[in-house]
Amino acid sequence: MFLQNLHIINYRNISQADIDMSAGINCFIGQNGAGKTNLLDAIYYLSLCKSSFSVIDSQNIRHDEPFFVIQGEYDIDGTAETIYCGVKRGQKKQFKRNKKDYQRLTDHIGLIPLVIIAPSDEQLIADSAEMRRRYADSVISQCDREYLDVLMRYNKLVMQRNALLKQMQDEPNPNVSLLDVYDVQLAQLGTTISKRRDQFVQWIAPVLEELYQTISSGNETVTLKYVSGLQRYDLYTGLVESRQRDLALGYTSRGIHKDEIEFSLGEYQIRRVGSQGQRKSFVIALKLAQYQYLINFNGRKPLLLLDDVFDKLDAQRGENLINLVAQKDYNQIFISDTNETRLRSVLEKVNKEYRIFYVDNGKISDNQ
Repeated sequence: MFLQNLHIINYRNISQADIDMSAGINCFIGQNGAGKTNLLDAIYYLSLCKSSFSVIDSQNIRHDEPFFVIQGEYDIDGTAETIYCGVKRGQKKQFKRNKKDYQRLTDHIGLIPLVIIAPSDEQLIADSAEMRRRYADSVISQCDREYLDVLMRYNKLVMQRNALLKQMQDEPNPNVSLLDVYDVQLAQLGTTISKRRDQFVQWIAPVLEELYQTISSGNETVTLKYVSGLQRYDLYTGLVESRQRDLALGYTSRGIHKDEIEFSLGEYQIRRVGSQGQRKSFVIALKLAQYQYLINFNGRKPLLLLDDVFDKLDAQRGENLINLVAQKDYNQIFISDTNETRLRSVLEKVNKEYRIFYVDNGKISDNQ
C-alpha cells in the first residue's frame, strides 16, 4: 500500500499543492513554520479523518478561505483508491472513497493504517493517563472497528451516567436504582475494552523493548504495564459500591476511563528518571512497535510519518533510526527536516529509493 499522489487546497498555510510521491522515502525540507508539518498532517487526516493536532476541523482551513480539500490517490492491495476530504466553514466535513460518501467515518478507520512520530509524542510520557489511554485506543481501533464502536458506546454511557448523577444531587432522596441500567451496560462494555487494552500492551511490550535497544544502542530495560481497576474488582460490583461516592462527586469514579499505561525505564517510570534522549528513543520505539502491531493485526504495512524527529536525536541515534526504517519491513515513509545536509548524509547510506521536496511558505517543489 502506498500514497501515489496528494492534492491539497487551502489546508492550513498550504494554498495549493499537487505532489507525486515516491513509493520509498519522501523527504520535505524547510525551515520551521514553512508548512512541512501541515503537509504531513494532511496525509494523517486522510487516514484518521482528523488532524493530529487540531481538534476543530475549521481551524485547519487556510486563513480567510471558505474551505479546504485534501485528496489522495492510493494503491491499496493493488487496487487504485481515491480518498477525498472536504471541509467548509459551518458545515459537516465530507469524506468519500472513490466518489462515494461514507455513511459513518468510523467505516474508514483502518483502511489506510498510519503511524506518525512527532515532537509532541513526548507528551505521552509527560502528560496525563488520559493521553496514554487515547493513544492505545487509537491504535487498537485501526485494527478493530468493533472495538471503536464499543469504546464510543462506553464513553457515551459515562456521559449519560454523569448527567444523571448531577441531576440526582438535587434530589432529597435519589433513587439509585436508576443507575443500574447504566451500570450493567458499562460493566459489559468496560470489560471488553479492558481485555483488548491488556492484549495490546502484552503484544507490544516485548517489541518496544527490542526496538529501544536498537535505537539507543544501550542496555537499559524499558517496559509497558497496563494498570486497571478491573484487575482488582468486577466492574459492575465496583460501580455499585461507588454509587454514594459518585453521587457526592457528581461523576463516575470507577471504570476503564480511569486506566493507566505505565512507561518505565528500569524500575522507575520514565517520566521521572528519563533523559531527553532516553524519552525520545522511548517514544520512537513505541511508535515503531505500533507499526509492527498494525502489520500483524491489520494486514497492511502502514504509512510512516517522521516529523522533525532528528532535531533532538544525536547523530548515532538518528542513523540507527534511518537504518531501521529502511529495512524491508517498512514501506512508504514521509520525513520532514530542517537540515538537508544531515538528512542526505544518512539517506545515502541506505538502500531505499528516496525523493526530496522543498517547502517554503506553504509552497512545495522538488527544485530548491
